[in-house]
Amino acid sequence: MDVRFDSGSRRLVLIDIENVAGGLVCSEETAEHARGSIAQAVGTHPMDQVVVATCHKGYQHVAWCWPKARRLVRSGPDGADLELLDVLQEDVPDHFRHVVLVSGDGIFTDAVTELGSGGVRVTVAARRGRLSKRLRLAAAEVVYLNGIWSSERSVG
Repeated sequence: MDVRFDSGSRRLVLIDIENVAGGLVCSEETAEHARGSIAQAVGTHPMDQVVVATCHKGYQHVAWCWPKARRLVRSGPDGADLELLDVLQEDVPDHFRHVVLVSGDGIFTDAVTELGSGGVRVTVAARRGRLSKRLRLAAAEVVYLNGIWSSERSVG
């Protein structure tokens, strides 16, 4: 089945933008580059429910690039991850047959395993070399993001 389009259902697309960008999103250019790489890897569809999580420092840049997405903000260690994990507790199997998780973080492994056990197909999209081995094994499908990333990092 093609990750880019499944006519039988709409997808839930969860994006850990800091994981994609390799750190804090400090510019709209970085956010837009990440968006383009995600679109190239997993495609886009008007019916997708897109959720983008970031810390408060990157929010303004992310918001401009994803004006129609559900945007979540939580700062601190694993803040964006924790916001996305909260979304995965929202009766996802009742509303979606396919989830695309754009992150390579192992913190999502148990949630991905549980979704798969409940009949939800989970595709993980991650940067090469940034995908947890456990998460890779839990996913039904893995696709890699292409692109050259700057290493914008949070200073504090």
